[in-house]
Parts: sequence; C-alpha cells; structure tokens
Amino acid sequence: MLALVPHLRPQALDLLFVRNKNLDRGFTEFGGCKGRTHGGFLPTAETAAFVLAGDDLARRLAVFRLFDEDAVLRRSGLIRIETEATGEPALAAALVCSPELVARATTGERHKPDFGPGFPARRITTGLGWSDLVLAPEVQDEVQTILTWIEHGAALLRDWGLQQAVKPGWRSLFHGPPGTGKTLTATLLGQAVGADVYRIDLSMVVSKYIGETEKNLAGVFDQAQHRHWILFFDEADALFGKRTSTSSSNDRYANQEVSYLLQRVEDFPGTVILASNLKGNIDEAFARRFQSIVYFPMPDAEQRLQLWRGLLSRPERVHVDVDLPALAEAHELSGGAIANVVRHGAVTALRAGRTRITALDLRQGVARELRKEGRTV
Repeated sequence: MLALVPHLRPQALDLLFVRNKNLDRGFTEFGGCKGRTHGGFLPTAETAAFVLAGDDLARRLAVFRLFDEDAVLRRSGLIRIETEATGEPALAAALVCSPELVARATTGERHKPDFGPGFPARRITTGLGWSDLVLAPEVQDEVQTILTWIEHGAALLRDWGLQQAVKPGWRSLFHGPPGTGKTLTATLLGQAVGADVYRIDLSMVVSKYIGETEKNLAGVFDQAQHRHWILFFDEADALFGKRTSTSSSNDRYANQEVSYLLQRVEDFPGTVILASNLKGNIDEAFARRFQSIVYFPMPDAEQRLQLWRGLLSRPERVHVDVDLPALAEAHELSGGAIANVVRHGAVTALRAGRTRITALDLRQGVARELRKEGRTV
C-alpha cells in the first residue's frame, strides 16, 4: 500500500520531508527519494522499514525478508525495488509498483501497455467466435488440449504433484499455409479464458545492433512474466530460425540471440504460440521444447463450403446464380483467401449499385486470389 500512496494520495507523504533540526537535513530513517518530475516524496524500502519496524532491529531484519527475491511481493511482480547505484544499502532502493497494480488501483482495469520500442507487441482481438473457426477434427483436438492446459494447468501441477517434473506454461508451434486459421485460433484461445493475446512485432524486435534484440525481447517477457497473457509470435522464422555454424562474429551473435530466446520461452510460465508457414524453418532446439506442434492444413471441400456459407450467411445479399457447393469443390482456397473473395464481391456489388453479390463477382474474386498465389483458374 505504501508504494501506491504516490499514485493515490501523493500529499500524504509530504510530512516525511520534515528536516532534522540538529543536522539540518532529512531524517535518514525516513528513507525516500525524489523523482525526475514528481515533486513529492517517493518511498523506498527504507521508508517501509521505518513504518513497519521503527527502531526495532529484530523487526527491521524481518523487513529484509519481505523484499527478498523469493518473497511473495517480488515473485508476484506487484512490487519491484530499484536502486540507481551499486553499493547502496539494500533498503535504499525505491519501491516501484507494477503498471498492473497501478491500473487495478486507479481504474479497476487491467493494464494494457503502450506499443513502442520498449514494448514491441500489440494486443489482438476478434469479434468472431469458435463457430466461425473451421478446422479439421485433428486440429480441433489439439487446440482443445491447449485450452484445457491454459484453464487447468496450474491446478494439475499443484494437485497432481507435477511441479518438480513439469515446467509451468505451454509452448506450441502452429504451422501451415497462410490464411488457415493460426492467428484466429490464438486469439480465440485468449478470448475463451479471458486472457490478453499480444502479437510480437518482429520488425521492432530484430536489431542489427549487438544486444538490442535481446533487450527488445526482454521488454515483452518481463512485462508478461506475472500476467495471464498469451504471447503470439507470428512469422516466427525471423526469430526462431535455425542456428548457423559460427563462421563469423555475426553468426555467433545471431546464435546467441536464438539461445537467449530459447531460454526465455522455456522459462516463461504462461502460453507462447509460434506461427510459421513452414515447420522446417524453426530451429530444432525449439521444436523439442514445444508441448504441441499443430499443423493447419488447407481446408478440404467440405470445410471450404462451411467457410463460404459462414461468410455469405445472409441470403438477401447473395444472388440466386451463386452456387456455393460448386465454388467450394472447384477452388482450393484457404479461409483467409475465401474471406478476401467475399470482401471483393461485396465491394464490386456496391460499386455497381447492387445489393447482392453475383456468381461473376465471386469468380473474379477467386481469380484475383489465385493470381496472388501464382496460380490460375
């Protein structure tokens, strides 16, 4: 609570600025520090020791244990202690609330960090539901296994006595052609359990400067460590690719980045999902540590028909000449590509002043998608 006071009632700590008249300086036992812009008193661990122990040495020593790395306050991530100089007394460190604790105390909402260089990840959501996701039965089964772990993994470790043998968290690789539902599945897993899903922006993570890639990744993992987040690495090949032989210093540093990432992923207690178009591009050391490797194949004709019908579910918007079973049978398209075709058809109909999508609109849309993939009708 003391660490929250500067956020909630900053003036309440002003009395600790009182000066020791004998020494013409502040009282050492009050601790405290000043911020760069905040004019009020910022409490340190020393301040907490004064409040809790006063001049009682035995109780003061007990305060040290409160701020031990293995103590609840530190392990929960709610409070961290920061010192600007080495060699300072341990209790001279500033008490800093986690952004999550501040958000809960001030707005009652979960903290959602701002996207930027210090946090290169964006929260992703969807207005769709499980009924909109069309997957093969074997893929559905794998996804349900992941969902069961997210919901009950902590209880399994605790109640089944698996803590020593099984690491917390779940690491999964989703691989398969583009548009087959990898991102939507990750997003729906978060939706199902009330967890935020953050997609890591690899363009802001990977750096040509030595040590910067690790620093950028640390910004994500450190914030996610104590939160119920799902981390989603899309197009993961850029970060999780195979290590090379160390023929140059660049190779050595690139391999160090992969090793660092491997360790952070393995130690992360939450859910990490990697997505790649090709499983073979992922370093084997990562593959061995995945709890599941899920292949998202192209949908078959029956699944494609489900997708067509789901996207064109309003009969009044579809012309009578549209034959969805024939479209599904004739063209091997992913769910993402089918959505693009329907979008193109709707735009084409609107431009023509029509209220219905015709078979021609859809055939033109199919042709566009096939050309994008280097195929022909």
